[in-house]
Amino acid sequence: MLRSMRSPALRRAADNLALPARRALSDAAPASKQQPSALAGDSGRKATHLHHHMTTLLAASFPLYCLTPDSYSDGMMDKALGVVVGSTVAAHGWIGLNYVATDYVPKISKGLMGPARAVVAGLGLVTFLGLNKVALNGKGGLRGTVKGLWRPVEKKEG
Repeated sequence: MLRSMRSPALRRAADNLALPARRALSDAAPASKQQPSALAGDSGRKATHLHHHMTTLLAASFPLYCLTPDSYSDGMMDKALGVVVGSTVAAHGWIGLNYVATDYVPKISKGLMGPARAVVAGLGLVTFLGLNKVALNGKGGLRGTVKGLWRPVEKKEG
C-alpha cells in the first residue's frame, strides 16, 4: 500500500537501493578468485571455528593447568601439557592477528597485506618457539613461569 503511494522515481530509487551485505568472519578471504595465501590464517570457515574452539580450550584448560598441584603433573606430563598450551596460544595469536591485519591493513594500503601477513606469521613462529622452549627447558615449565609472576622475590643474604 505504501509502495503505491510513492512516486515512480522514488519507487525506482528504492528498488535500485542495495543494502550492504553484512560481513561474516568466514568471509575474510580476499574478494579475488585467487587461492588465499598459506599465511592467511583467517581465511575460510575452518579457521573461524578453529579460532573459537582454541579460545574455549584456552579459557577452560589454562587455569586448570596452572592450578594443578606439582605432584600430579611433574616431569613429562608437565612438559607435554606445556607444549599443548604453548602451541595453542601461538596458533590462537596467529589467527587472531590475521583477523586484525585483514580488517586494518587494507585501510592503509592493500599492497601491505602480504608483508603484514609475513610479520604476523613471524610473530606466531617466535611465540611458538619461545613458549615451547620455556615449556620444555624452563624451571617448572610454563606453569612455573606463570606462578613465578606472583611469587615474592627471594632475597639473597650476603
